[in-house]
Amino acid sequence: MAARIYQRPKNAMQSGKARLGEWILDFAPAEARKADPLMGWAGSGDTQAQVQLTFASVDEARAYAERYGIDAAVHAVPPRRLKLQAYADNFR
Repeated sequence: MAARIYQRPKNAMQSGKARLGEWILDFAPAEARKADPLMGWAGSGDTQAQVQLTFASVDEARAYAERYGIDAAVHAVPPRRLKLQAYADNFR
C-alpha cells in the first residue's frame, strides 16, 4: 500500500494561514475510477482513497507509516519566496 506525506498548501483564495503546519498522509488509489452506469459519477471500490490522516509533524507521519508498514514518500514543500512590492514603485 503506497502513500504520500505532504504539507497542506496555502489556499490562494484566502489570506489566512490556519492548518498550514499540518502534515497529511494520503493513500494512493489501488484501482482506477469508473463511471457509474446510472448516474455517471466517477467512483471505485477502493476505500483507502477516502482516508486522509493529519499529523503535527513529518516525523509523526513517518513513524505512523513505518509502524503500519506503509510505503510512504515525503513530498517537501519548497520555501516560499515573497516578492515585496510597494505601490510607489509604479511611479519610479
